[in-house]
Amino acid sequence: MLPEIAFLDPDDGSRLAYRLRAGGSPTLVFLPGYASDMDGAKALALDAFAGQRGLTMLRFDYSGTGSSEGRFEDGTLERWLDESLLLIDRLSDGPLVVVGSSMGGWIALHVALRRPKRVAALVGIAAAPDFTDWGFSAEQKGKLLAAGRVEEPNPYGPEPFVTTRAFWESGERLRLLGGTVAVDCPVRLVHGECDEDVPVAVAMTLMRRLRSADVQLNILKGGGHRLSEPHEIAAILGTVAALVEMYQ
Repeated sequence: MLPEIAFLDPDDGSRLAYRLRAGGSPTLVFLPGYASDMDGAKALALDAFAGQRGLTMLRFDYSGTGSSEGRFEDGTLERWLDESLLLIDRLSDGPLVVVGSSMGGWIALHVALRRPKRVAALVGIAAAPDFTDWGFSAEQKGKLLAAGRVEEPNPYGPEPFVTTRAFWESGERLRLLGGTVAVDCPVRLVHGECDEDVPVAVAMTLMRRLRSADVQLNILKGGGHRLSEPHEIAAILGTVAALVEMYQ
């Protein structure tokens, strides 16, 4: 059975929705991507994995997304990072295996930088660090600065992807790939060969920038950005399982 939705109040007028599965150590933490939520295929598969292995698992929705309160357009990368740290600090203890999807992979890297004693391992699924830099053309950046927002077609639904100037500017302040990424725990990057949203070159750059000596990049043939096909989810779960076994 799925854990019930509960809410944490960060005292800013937007209650944050989360699901917490009780179990043993290490705790799995799932960080969704941009405009995604905690009930996607990968998150559900990880939750089922945690249940089968008797592990604690925490997943949640950033403010303005999924079941959390607030407006999506008020979200920034800094705000969602702060919310992630708040939920992790209040709702978990002990070692963490942090799994981040797309933008969630960028947030996961910052969680590891800010909680180095707790993050035992990190998994980036199509991780997208610095996408406010390489993910926008000069024209789009100009529009963000002039109009305060950019709307793009959404391949996953009818509503357009909206990026605000506030989000873009917060992302620019949190860029990582310009130098060494001072994460020392084991890192596993799972990336689709045919990812059109986050090029494989981004994963290669991240692999080289990470300070950890234990970094592996698994490129899945024919894989796109979502990596939600059964064999792709199996590869992700196998990656997480190998890391969990290191800490049990």
